[in-house]
Amino acid sequence: MELSIPLAGGFSLTIGGQSCGPSRYPTGRLQRGLLLVHGTNDLAEEGVGFGVPILKRGAQTIFPGGLELTCQRRGAVWEVTATFAMDFVERLARAGGDHLRSRLLYGARDALAVLHRRAPVLRGPLTATSNALRCACGWVTTFEKADTGASVRVTYTVDSLNGSIGVAVDAPGLAAGFSEMVIMNELGARHFDRYRDSDGTRLVGKQIGTWDEVTAAEASFVSQTHGVAFSLGQIQGARLYRGRELVGSRLAWSGFGYSLSPPPATVSYDVRIVRTA
Repeated sequence: MELSIPLAGGFSLTIGGQSCGPSRYPTGRLQRGLLLVHGTNDLAEEGVGFGVPILKRGAQTIFPGGLELTCQRRGAVWEVTATFAMDFVERLARAGGDHLRSRLLYGARDALAVLHRRAPVLRGPLTATSNALRCACGWVTTFEKADTGASVRVTYTVDSLNGSIGVAVDAPGLAAGFSEMVIMNELGARHFDRYRDSDGTRLVGKQIGTWDEVTAAEASFVSQTHGVAFSLGQIQGARLYRGRELVGSRLAWSGFGYSLSPPPATVSYDVRIVRTA
């Protein structure tokens, strides 16, 4: 099933059909949530869209690889339910070759990922080192199936008149086997290169950082080119992070992640699509 929900000003939200990202990005095999389109321009690039769950089991990250959709419409209000199968894990591979199986290598990678999140001052050097190693060794990021037995249901309630999206995440039973859930809300880094929040912070491009906590009540990413922004706020029991990465043909995302540890049975929040011009 593929859905397209029209919004004002030539914008629309899509899901299904093209939920897997552009094949030019390593994340192209992952399932995506609601994506923002302006005319014929997909504004997501590598971003996974709105309301996409990612699970953590210790240092291991588990991504959605399957998707089932249902939809009901009542006038201007669309209710879309997406059930994500959480069954992909990240792997490194040599370009055109097999997956790398070294436990030491993956242990080091996961440890660096934890350090990246916890030590902001080291993020620049860590990112530069990681990119240099990938280029020198010819490594690429791929994903392979993992039998986790986990699924997460997300219900999107879209008001096509005012551009609001209610996101309700339902994941009973995850807390016993998983340490954290991160709910991603991402679009493309080339389109959304400006950040602002209700505390008055204004950042552009690389000033935004890759994974910094947001303490303001509301925060937004802005596309000046398309005259649009997406905004969301704090939710109880979660830590809100912002990030943006643009690295050649490998990374191109801007957005927010809610970190919830341990994963709750249910959580909900709102995303607002706002015209800025």
